[in-house]
Amino acid sequence: MLHKAKWWVKEESGKIKCTLCPRYCILANGQKGFCFIRENIDGTLYSTAYGRPTGFAIDPIEKKPLNHFLPGTNILSFGTAGCNLGCKFCQNWTMSKSKLDEVSSVWASPEDVIFLATKHNLKSIAFTYNDPTIIGEYVIDISKMAHNLGIKSVMVTAGYIDKDARKDIYKYIDAANIDLKAFSESFYKNLTASHLAPVLDTIKYLKNETNVWIELTTLLIPNENDSEDEIKQMSNWILENIGDEVPHHFTAFHPTFKMQKHQKTTLDTLNKARKIALNAGIKYVYTGNMNNPEAENTYCPNCNTALIERNWHSVNSNKIIDGKCYKCNSKIAGVF
Repeated sequence: MLHKAKWWVKEESGKIKCTLCPRYCILANGQKGFCFIRENIDGTLYSTAYGRPTGFAIDPIEKKPLNHFLPGTNILSFGTAGCNLGCKFCQNWTMSKSKLDEVSSVWASPEDVIFLATKHNLKSIAFTYNDPTIIGEYVIDISKMAHNLGIKSVMVTAGYIDKDARKDIYKYIDAANIDLKAFSESFYKNLTASHLAPVLDTIKYLKNETNVWIELTTLLIPNENDSEDEIKQMSNWILENIGDEVPHHFTAFHPTFKMQKHQKTTLDTLNKARKIALNAGIKYVYTGNMNNPEAENTYCPNCNTALIERNWHSVNSNKIIDGKCYKCNSKIAGVF
């Protein structure tokens, strides 16, 4: 059941250095990485979560969230145990901060995953729930097979990945939603046990050097990453580095994991962040985790016509025709 890992080197000490993500964990024999699922076994690095998802679900693609990639369709979603970040506010910590022996998992080969997608006539597969970076070998095998069958592959990720590994992992990926968790190094260091710079580099790489469709998500946590100044800085960075057509989702934090006593996000905070981003010049800005129909719709950036009307994760109407606004014929960014 063990699968030999990619992206590692042997140190002179005899230990292994995992080169999958910027943590570069140094592992003695029998030791697991920060992610819990990459292990040194007798001098070889193995991916112990390969083929061991914790379960499958069929979700609206808007739940990823992706609003400009096959809107209104369903997607096969799954994840595994483990994660390479240590977010104190993790909204899915029962999976991402668990070890394989602490959660129920099923055996599913890449062929099994593809079979499930085709059985339910689904156009896409999402690697989600925990961060799929840590199961890169599994992602590659599934996404390559899916690509050959015309099934799309989606990564829902924090973007914390080594520069060389990402070239391999994203080769057959069609879309990604990347968590831009904040726009300060102190937030990343203190609340996620990671760093901001590699995430920004991944975002730029995917947008400017690949054909992967990307959208961004920022979970707004009161008094941590929701200041007007920080959102302005984030928006300006987005405009300068990846343009004005990358959709940005601001979502509401609900107290959980190690921040259970923290204040939850208000609707007013979400709407203020959305307004700041729109005023900065970003064309498509959404809110999530709270019912807010006006901020869930997709509008034409030219004539402001509501083109896709949503209620939570349901699409009530879609008036985009051949990737364009039905009213003024302006091109709408996305994969429709």
